[in-house]
Amino acid sequence: MNIEPITISPPEVWAGIECTVNRVGDQYFDQLERNGHATRLEDLDLFAEIGVRAIRYPVLWERTAPNGLETADWSWADERLGRLRELGIRPIVGLVHHGSGPRHTSLIDPAFPEKLAEFARAVAERYPWVEYYTPVNEPLTTARFSGMYGHWYPHGQDGLTFARALLTECRATVLSMRAIREVNPAAQLVQTEDLGKTHSTPLLAYQAEFENERRWLSFDLLCGRLNRSSLIWTHLCDLGVNEAELEWFLANPCPPDVLGINHYLTSERFLDERTERYPTGSHGGNGKHNYADVEAVRVCAEGTAGPRALLKETWERYGLPLAVTEVHLGCTREEQLRWLKEIWDGAVSLRNEGVDVRAITAWSLLGAYDWNSLVTRADGFYEPGVFDLRSPQPRPTAIARMISDLATGREPNHPLLDTLGWWRRPERLLYPSVSCRPSDLGKEQILDFGKTEIKTPKSQRLLAIIGARGTLGKAFARLCDIRGIPYQLLTRQEMDITDPTSVDAALTELNPWAVVNAAGYVRVDDAEREVDACLRANAEGPAILAASCARQGIPLLTFSSDLVFDGTFATPYIETDAVAPLNVYGRSKAEAEVRVLQAHPSALVIRTSAFFGPWDDYNFVTIALRQLAAGQTFVAAEDSVVSPTYVPDLVHTTLDLLIDGEYGLWHLANKGAIAWAELARLAASTAGVDASLVEARPTRELGLTAPRPTYSVLGSERGVLLPSLDNAMSRYFDERQRV
Repeated sequence: MNIEPITISPPEVWAGIECTVNRVGDQYFDQLERNGHATRLEDLDLFAEIGVRAIRYPVLWERTAPNGLETADWSWADERLGRLRELGIRPIVGLVHHGSGPRHTSLIDPAFPEKLAEFARAVAERYPWVEYYTPVNEPLTTARFSGMYGHWYPHGQDGLTFARALLTECRATVLSMRAIREVNPAAQLVQTEDLGKTHSTPLLAYQAEFENERRWLSFDLLCGRLNRSSLIWTHLCDLGVNEAELEWFLANPCPPDVLGINHYLTSERFLDERTERYPTGSHGGNGKHNYADVEAVRVCAEGTAGPRALLKETWERYGLPLAVTEVHLGCTREEQLRWLKEIWDGAVSLRNEGVDVRAITAWSLLGAYDWNSLVTRADGFYEPGVFDLRSPQPRPTAIARMISDLATGREPNHPLLDTLGWWRRPERLLYPSVSCRPSDLGKEQILDFGKTEIKTPKSQRLLAIIGARGTLGKAFARLCDIRGIPYQLLTRQEMDITDPTSVDAALTELNPWAVVNAAGYVRVDDAEREVDACLRANAEGPAILAASCARQGIPLLTFSSDLVFDGTFATPYIETDAVAPLNVYGRSKAEAEVRVLQAHPSALVIRTSAFFGPWDDYNFVTIALRQLAAGQTFVAAEDSVVSPTYVPDLVHTTLDLLIDGEYGLWHLANKGAIAWAELARLAASTAGVDASLVEARPTRELGLTAPRPTYSVLGSERGVLLPSLDNAMSRYFDERQRV
């Protein structure tokens, strides 16, 4: 008898928008305003196109009814929830997302639960078709940040304020779901929480045990599991919580229909009493012992438990349906892909073992602002997500393609997924490694925990980098090493791009997943005398390479220059502006652009300008600082304005664009317009060197052979992706100090 194998369907693909509206003092930080979704209805169509089936979506109390329900403005939610319904995307409606409510309340207001429940009822009455709700996002995390660490309003810094905030949020969740279900009895609670894990040295095992029990507190309260036998019950009472407040949850359980697990690489911690091993900013204590609290991924020899093990722990504790309700990593593009794929694979394997993992949630669709400072400042620090907002319209990244693949049952197959994420590679360790093997995990989970540094050998397709001896080629190799991007750095002997036979043979042998052309003729003045050599290296070679890559279906990245312009503009040049080079070098680059894109329309051509970097001694900034530090005069043009480009920024961003599958002309330069002489002064000022030795002269007095444009600043109509010049210069100096 033939028995058909049982096919277990994969998890659903959900998504979410970072929609935090948190309060710091009297100031509200609103992610929806920062990311522009507050005014872009058309975003929802973009989300539908990548195949998401449900979306964590805000109908936030602070935004909708800041002055009470009598003056509530439902127009925003009406339009967007209506559009989601038309698109067939199920909203999981959030009412408070790391917030503390309108100004007339707070997380320690005894009336907060009833007030939120009143708003929840109004939402349910207005949208009776909505089935899924998260009244309060991450109650435990929000209570820690608002009541224990003092980051957010009401800025408590003690255990009792933390406890009050958490109990208030959980009671508000119970009452809100009760009010919602009186309108819609079928409504379901999707309760999110950042689920971490604490590891420690043997001395601090008691503290780790306490924190590992406390991490379940919001789920335990809602499920009616917290009782007098619990270590945490006693702790809360010792802080000053009345037992009657805890007993209320036993009498009013509201178990989530789906436990939403949010997990980040910083969620797992390691406690170590040997504080001298760690930065002072990590030092703290509990009144009994002083210790450092650091990211476990940076110290644990075996790696971290990771999301798969933590999901299984949650399932074994509660036996309730699970979803990973936030999958986001603020990192380079391939690491974002690896993180999403690792969590997806873990969820699939758990489903195959009978664990009810319903969905994986891509977070955040539009990226996030200023989470590096826990949203306590408005610095403009942006982390791209599924879409990148630094273009005129949200630009889909490689993550969007992966989500589309997962949503339609296709296996993501980018070659860079064959490499483990940085959190699984040895270079993740910043401190002396310590065994963090937990004693409280089951045998199978211990095996999972121990596998984090193991990689099954397999054949990997490499990134081919042409230009082994050049500054740019070496920079690509250095940063690919850091990013875990396998590559082959090619010399001219290994691939001569001016020889079609050499190119075809090398590409056939290597079969790279992409090619970076970082080679070329770079001596602008010599090019006026060596016209043929310049054109052969900069125009004919890239055209030959493009044709060969196109025939073999290989993506190509190559570089052009701001010197394709003649300088008659007074505003930054954009990609569609007409070229009119003044010199041979500029003509060679302009010709290359046309020939490359004709031969390989999917090629990525990057125009850049005046790059400087920390790893070579021959760029303008480094030479200027060397002469000025030696007390020598440094002469530079006062009337030639450029947009300098920091090489690490250039390389990182072009790699991200290449992985995203972008093509055509892009302008990449650090934001800023500056004359060469002023650039030298800026470098001197940043380095603390005497800038008075910079001698500014007109370009005509510098004895240059090749004519230059007086203005060649690069702007972009496709996206301003690089940070400011001041920011880049500061990082250049810091990196030079380390080299």
